[in-house]
Amino acid sequence: MDLNQTFPPPSPVLETDGANPCRIDITDVAMDTATLLICLCGMVGNGTVLWLLGFRIRRNPITTYILNLAVADFTFLLFMVTSVLLYMMENIFCSSVVALVYQRPLFLLSLFSYNMGLYLLTAISIERCASILCPLWYRCQRPQRLSALVCVLLWALSIAVIAAVTSLCLLHEDGHCRVALISMYVLNFLIFAPPMVASNVILFIKVQCGSQQRQPKRLYIVIFLTVLFFLIFGVPLSVWNFLLQFGHAAGPSQAVFLLACINSSVNPFIYFLVGSCRRRCSVVPLQVAFRRVFEETGVTTISP
Repeated sequence: MDLNQTFPPPSPVLETDGANPCRIDITDVAMDTATLLICLCGMVGNGTVLWLLGFRIRRNPITTYILNLAVADFTFLLFMVTSVLLYMMENIFCSSVVALVYQRPLFLLSLFSYNMGLYLLTAISIERCASILCPLWYRCQRPQRLSALVCVLLWALSIAVIAAVTSLCLLHEDGHCRVALISMYVLNFLIFAPPMVASNVILFIKVQCGSQQRQPKRLYIVIFLTVLFFLIFGVPLSVWNFLLQFGHAAGPSQAVFLLACINSSVNPFIYFLVGSCRRRCSVVPLQVAFRRVFEETGVTTISP
């Protein structure tokens, strides 16, 4: 398997047809332009999350996870912006030399950030589920630095996974690379995705039953929406690349990467919109909206 096929094709379709050696496909250009704009908006949004949660809002276990999620999303979008710009340079110079040099490393680095986002969403979902199912333990016996420790372990896991995949994909033959990528997606699909979905189903049932009236409803809405958008916009990238390892193209690569960029860009807007709405929706300052979500009564303020 050629790993070059697992990354979006260049923005233009380079063809040699006599007098017009570089014919630009308008659809591809439009897709790449939309991807670039979404990524830039997402980087601004996630940068704002980093600033607010890092310096303006009181730290608690959930904000520790959200802060790390913003780092992962920002990093993924940064790699995507770099990739799109490289393809635009390829269009200008009518050559694939620039993109081919960085194509594999950028793809692998984007997988690193993408995996980290999945791991963090799983951790957030399990933590919130534990706070409902075991409220006494959560308030009284939960380790004070559990969130920070979990984030460190998840970053270490993500680095280890992508380091193994990188070593097999860049230093060994394509067969080893295929096995490494398949193993990575099996880890994602079978180990991390099921607990994330199950935890959110339990949260939804518990909150809808009304047995947790004092629980922070805005925070649960944020978690529900974040996971839902990941399942809608983020999962297609994994499914597409997983099927690609078996020679099945499930759809255009540009479309699945565009969806992945939407997934990494939408979270800051979810936080703001949910924090802005009460009985009557109104526009409020960013910091106020974020405080309503992450400092809402019921969020334990023990050390992360």
